[in-house]
Amino acid sequence: MPAALEDPFYYLNNFHTVLDWISDRYSDLLNADESTFIACFRALPRPSQALLVRMVMRKGELFRASKLNYVEIGETRQAAAPLVELGWIDAEPVLELTQLFGLLTLGEIDACFGKVPGRKAERLEALLQQQHPARRFADWYPASTDCVYALNLMDTCDRLRLMFFGNLYQDWSEFVLADLGIYQYERVEIDAAARGFRERADLEYYLRLHRWRERFEAGDSLDALLPELPLEAHPNPWLDARRRKLLFQVGQHCERCDLSEAALDLYALCNYPGARVRRIRVLEKRDDPEGAFALAQEATAAPVNEEEAQHLARILPRLRRKLGLPKAPPTPRAPVQRIDLVLPRPPEPLSVEHAVLLHFHQDAAPVHYVENTLLNSLFGLLCWDAIFAPLPGAFFHPFHNGPADLLSPDFHARRAERFEACLAQLDSGEYRTRIRSTHAAKQGLQSPFVYWGNLDETLLEQALACLPAAQLKACFQRLLADIKANRAGLPDLIQFWPDQGRYRLIEVKGPGDRLQDNQLRWLEFCAQQGIPVEVCYVQWADA
Repeated sequence: MPAALEDPFYYLNNFHTVLDWISDRYSDLLNADESTFIACFRALPRPSQALLVRMVMRKGELFRASKLNYVEIGETRQAAAPLVELGWIDAEPVLELTQLFGLLTLGEIDACFGKVPGRKAERLEALLQQQHPARRFADWYPASTDCVYALNLMDTCDRLRLMFFGNLYQDWSEFVLADLGIYQYERVEIDAAARGFRERADLEYYLRLHRWRERFEAGDSLDALLPELPLEAHPNPWLDARRRKLLFQVGQHCERCDLSEAALDLYALCNYPGARVRRIRVLEKRDDPEGAFALAQEATAAPVNEEEAQHLARILPRLRRKLGLPKAPPTPRAPVQRIDLVLPRPPEPLSVEHAVLLHFHQDAAPVHYVENTLLNSLFGLLCWDAIFAPLPGAFFHPFHNGPADLLSPDFHARRAERFEACLAQLDSGEYRTRIRSTHAAKQGLQSPFVYWGNLDETLLEQALACLPAAQLKACFQRLLADIKANRAGLPDLIQFWPDQGRYRLIEVKGPGDRLQDNQLRWLEFCAQQGIPVEVCYVQWADA
């Protein structure tokens, strides 16, 4: 067992690490409740601290005392007493019937309400019809000597967790997973001033967006939600990106609900990739081809990215037909070679990609299933130092698998010189040494690009021997141009001829399958760059 986990209070030590980190970096952002909590927590007896942290790290906010048995803590009720005195936990919460059922076994439900046939859910449904008023656990279940604790601190602890991680999807388990070696992170020098939130208002704004999204996903009515939607741009680019994405997703929902006016307004406000194309399509549905065509022409003059240009190339011919306008001259496209195969249907669970792999594989010409893993990994290894450069706002806790601004529009611009230096190694031939050394030195560390499980030394050496540096550079530059869109869509297979120093990429399509948009864009790019790529269409012999 790792040394960090040998201490039975390892989870408490981790919690103290978070509190110390927050006190050092966020003391000016803490409100009175949070500052008081940190001070009072540190003054508690160790068993009481440990019990509170155990409850914070478990799911829910209601706990039976009998389920909080921990050897290192000792007697649960004794440890809970100071927490009750502080009001951090309630030893006699009033419970709704649904909450009670979440705490009881079926046998205990029989003891409370009498034995009746049926499963737990059926019993609850029947009892809800009787409209039992809420009451304390002892009143629901007088025969029990147990008690229930309600944790009253989750909002405070969630805010502290948010300050530390900069998000609410990472939780306390990150420490344990790192201690166990399941996740290993690059050690980045994090400045003492580094933090995810600049001011208290940023933190509150994040929580406002989070709560709005929770209500939206829970199905609250749009009539109640839309007036509270944050429409104004936020000065913090990271928070504003979250706001714009939320507006786009709500716009999509409005579109699906035939609320076209609301959808148009939200798409126009959010300035999010894909929003302009959605506006054009909503205008089409509203039978406004003139408006749609004008917006499409405006977009064509300055497309946001390749994906938007691809959509516009499909939309404009349709709008031209509706408006009776002449056809535009076709855009020439580089041809992509096609392979048609008829293969025996493979036994389950072998995929169509692996069936093609086995068909083409030779000892002198091995085939690997790589999809998005190989080129991304080579990029991540070559550019490791640029990706993990300790720039302001990029890293602010020890559990980042990549920079916080990875998908920001200025990610590349902020590191332009660093990336230029990395890619320059492709011109000098130094890249092979750098990739090999990074592969050895950083093995297993979390990265937004490197797929360690898919990149053994055999595949790595074949790739370095057969992939031309100029073509790698072109692919890496395309990745940097739009990381979010271009990390995916790469061909499924790669075949090497190591003795000849050549290769080919193969995109596999089974019966009835078709190329996706991001795959089409990669195929077009490969054809333009002279990268050998083929699309293999498979039919089964017994079809």
